[in-house]
Amino acid sequence: MFKKLLIVVAVFVLAAAGGGLWAWQGLQTLKQPVALEEPVLFKVPTGTAFSRVARQLENAGYVSDALWLRLYGRLYPDQTRIKAGDYEFLPGMTPVAMVDAMVEGKVKLWSVQFIEGWTFRDMRAALARSERLKKVTTDWSDEDVMAAVGAEDQHPEGWFFPDTYMFSSNESDLDILKRAHSRMVSVLEEEWQNRAEGLPYDTPYEALIMASIVERETGVPWERGEVAGVFVRRLHKGMRLQTDPTVIYGMGDQYQGRIRRSDLQTYTPYNTYRINGLPPTPIALPGRDSVHAALHPEDGDTLYFVARGDGSHKFSRTLAEHQKAVREYQLNRREGYRSFPAPGTLNNSREE
Repeated sequence: MFKKLLIVVAVFVLAAAGGGLWAWQGLQTLKQPVALEEPVLFKVPTGTAFSRVARQLENAGYVSDALWLRLYGRLYPDQTRIKAGDYEFLPGMTPVAMVDAMVEGKVKLWSVQFIEGWTFRDMRAALARSERLKKVTTDWSDEDVMAAVGAEDQHPEGWFFPDTYMFSSNESDLDILKRAHSRMVSVLEEEWQNRAEGLPYDTPYEALIMASIVERETGVPWERGEVAGVFVRRLHKGMRLQTDPTVIYGMGDQYQGRIRRSDLQTYTPYNTYRINGLPPTPIALPGRDSVHAALHPEDGDTLYFVARGDGSHKFSRTLAEHQKAVREYQLNRREGYRSFPAPGTLNNSREE
């Protein structure tokens, strides 16, 4: 009888050992790289249970049996707290690494970029083109957008910071708009608090208007401060700004790539050849450097500038000097003339 009992015990021990080995081998498969030839997206809907994710991974061929993931979850309960979203699985990842990514919420991020000098219309078009971004503002008016970002009754131009914004599949165009607006408000407030003395602005908004003009006037980083200096000195002297980008903005869809003399003579609230002071609103999205330049203009005595044709400008102190520069750079334009610099053609050293 005792011998039979030993045999039964031995059988149970061997079975337990065999089962343990079997389970151990199954769990080890979760640490083996999945055979992926290229990155793939894996979607976890909101409210999806860990057991369902395990079946999805099995159906996709990333694990041999969902049982091993369920067992893994029993051994490590914290690793079952996965978060919803789209995840990018890369070649060489193991099932355990995939689970870790979902627990940590390392969702796949996409980006949308707003360029310095763009208009609000350009920005909304970029959001509309972004395929992975949820669209909730597509049919909204500009007034609706501004109300939604907490800036009701404000003109939208200039109030959104140009930058590259990352987003997940759970975010919407309104989320991006709110972030861009909040960032511009923060940048403007910070720069305004540290502004130079003696500026011709009564409010931060006037500085934002000037920053947008500076942004549109030059694509050369080291010129921004001097461009701002010219405009500030003109305002102090009661001179009109006479800047073409404001004219273009006021023309709207009528602008076809060229400003005629009649356009300069036509009144719009933005035609700084016809109005005194600043236009009523910004004309573009200014970057931080332009906001800084508007609030920290360079000292000097130049009152005019004209485009050289390589993206930079010739600055002049007197009208006679300016007219000479106009004859040299504008009336006798060389081949390859351009308003903005070609990439890599200008450095941070001044040219005179």
